[in-house]
Amino acid sequence: MLRILVRRFIEVAIFVLVITFISFLFVRLAPGDPVLSILQVDDVSVTNEQVNELREELGFNDPLFVQYGNWFADFIRLDFGHSYLTNQPVMEMIMSGLPATLELAVGALLVMLGIAIPLGSLAALYRGSWIDQFSRAVSLLGAAIPSFWLGLLLIDLFAVRWGALPTMGRDGFRSLILPSVTLGLAITSVYVRLLRSSLIDSLSHDFIRAARSRGISEMRIFFAHAFRYSLPPVITVFGVSLGSLIGGVVVIEVIFAYPGIGKMVVDSIRSRDYPVIQGYLLVMAIIVFMVNSAVDLSYRYLNPELRLKERKHGKWS
Repeated sequence: MLRILVRRFIEVAIFVLVITFISFLFVRLAPGDPVLSILQVDDVSVTNEQVNELREELGFNDPLFVQYGNWFADFIRLDFGHSYLTNQPVMEMIMSGLPATLELAVGALLVMLGIAIPLGSLAALYRGSWIDQFSRAVSLLGAAIPSFWLGLLLIDLFAVRWGALPTMGRDGFRSLILPSVTLGLAITSVYVRLLRSSLIDSLSHDFIRAARSRGISEMRIFFAHAFRYSLPPVITVFGVSLGSLIGGVVVIEVIFAYPGIGKMVVDSIRSRDYPVIQGYLLVMAIIVFMVNSAVDLSYRYLNPELRLKERKHGKWS
């Protein structure tokens, strides 16, 4: 266990160095000049001296590695800087929008689990039946329909035509329904077919036949043995596709004007607000890394074969 913790610490240190530099470099190499956005040259006449003065004040005249070193030193102190446009602390802006984004992501995951688990399980238990064919149709539709177009359809149906649900803002549970359903349906298709195939594979193993020979009920065999055995590949794919989920959250927040950090970073990209963009990239990367680490640990728990193999090679000593 100690070796695993040491290895994780080294991975985190390398990860932080790489992701901070990449995010800093990509933002700095993006087209556009934040100084001109700050001074609003489209609306107010400014001189070259004012532009150069602000550029010097923000440190843009320093070499790129010097700029990165200064920013990384602030990051170590958990100081992500201030927004160029609002002058608010970036960490404060992220923390104010993060609950709404996590709320939307959790809502989408609940929608996905509420559809994928029963539909994938029934499709595996009744292979070739109409339920299996229906699950295939749901998967194909979910994979074919873009999330933004689905969101517009739901807005037109439930808000414009029926007036049943709000379409903008964050005002209680009702405001969360449409964006959560939109994002949840968009990611459901992958997990329905994956869970079906994984369950079919687990139900064909010898330990399932041995459990049946001992007279264990089919319900217990399914939930206590087959379902648990089928989870590792599903969880692994979830860890890999987490980036797609975060990207989907950004799109949905823009469509539904949901006040999360996804909408905030889109507005920051338009105005080239470097500190906010860098802070967002770093926070999202840390969240993805933490979730993938949790997925890795849960994989060891759910897969006894892997746990025994690691013990055999002394990795848990």
